[in-house]
Amino acid sequence: MAAVSQNDSRVVVVGAGFAGIEVARGLGAARIPVTLIDRQNHHLFQPLLYQVATAALSPADIAEPVRKVLRGYESVEVRLDEVVSVDARTHTVSLASGDTLSWGWLVVATGATHSYFGHDEWAAFAPGLKTIEDARIIRSRLLLAFEEAERSHDKEQQRRLMTIAVIGGGPTGVELAGSIAELARYTLSKDFRNIRAETATVLLLEAGPRILPAFPEALADYAARKLGQLGVTVRTQCAVENVSANAVRANGEDIGVGFAIWAAGVRASNLGTLLGVETDRAGRISVNGDLSVPGLDRVYALGDLTLLADAKGGNLPGLAQVAKQQGQYLGRALAQKIRSGSASQPFRYKNRGNTAIVGRHAAVFDFGWWQLKGWFAWSFWALIHVYLLVGFQHRLMVAIQWLWRYVTYERGSRLIAEGAGKR
Repeated sequence: MAAVSQNDSRVVVVGAGFAGIEVARGLGAARIPVTLIDRQNHHLFQPLLYQVATAALSPADIAEPVRKVLRGYESVEVRLDEVVSVDARTHTVSLASGDTLSWGWLVVATGATHSYFGHDEWAAFAPGLKTIEDARIIRSRLLLAFEEAERSHDKEQQRRLMTIAVIGGGPTGVELAGSIAELARYTLSKDFRNIRAETATVLLLEAGPRILPAFPEALADYAARKLGQLGVTVRTQCAVENVSANAVRANGEDIGVGFAIWAAGVRASNLGTLLGVETDRAGRISVNGDLSVPGLDRVYALGDLTLLADAKGGNLPGLAQVAKQQGQYLGRALAQKIRSGSASQPFRYKNRGNTAIVGRHAAVFDFGWWQLKGWFAWSFWALIHVYLLVGFQHRLMVAIQWLWRYVTYERGSRLIAEGAGKR
């Protein structure tokens, strides 16, 4: 095993999501030596990942090479690798490549993954959506279900194959269900001859009493109505008991499906466990107001991996804007601490609104003090998401594609990846 030594001011950042990228940018601007480690070579704009999964956008539209994002910061080194262990006592991390990397400061921002609530075997039949590979698998299996229905001469089998279940009524589930219904109704309906794709059944299954539980009830009710208009069947208080290749069992009923997608829960990455600190049931670790990890020297954590109280006493939500703001804060605060030894004020989250898109020109926006829904909310959502994309060329391309889709109802990324549809 090769040992790679660093000086005492070197910061190792684990994770190139919204939080990790912003930390690296802040430290890089202050010319602090940084090594950013991620097992993927790209930074992913996760809020638009569902559009890749439903053939609206291509993966390259929402991903940017990490090295390109950070090429302007000479003190920042990017390493394609994976952390497999952390030793906070010796200030080292062990990597999957076999190297051991020493650090003066450690920042952990590894995000979250899917949680099947103890039923990981369901993952083979109901993939979640966190990575580009997840999106490709979902897109391929979704399109394959319609292709198989087209080949079939059995009406019951066609009906089953064209029944798509989305499990979980949070923002991701709502966005997936609405986008799948639009894909079937407005795009695939033009492409097939032996089936009527517009008659596909899209089920949104939510165990709780209503969808979008983090939103005000009026906005959740609006979203449910709009989904119904798109042809989505919303079932609340519908707990899933089993998922298999051809069926979902919920509330004692076996529902034949062509495909199921998991959007019901997330858990933090295993870095909290590797740090040797206490975690909650979702694998998250509590942090101090300055995002440092209690009991560990020079270790910080942020984003979906962490638990931090908001101004009202609840926990900050697992949103991209939270991770981004925390990364911007820590990039400045840690640079100041390394340079002068002075501490910054605790992190304060500025709520810029929670949103979910329901359909082609319908969305909900909750700012806390103000709620917005309908076409104006959709327009606001589109403007914000285009602006937040990393590269200018991506902003332009996504804006053009959305405009084209809006006018023509077409989706050009209907590619079935070889092998991705197998299960």
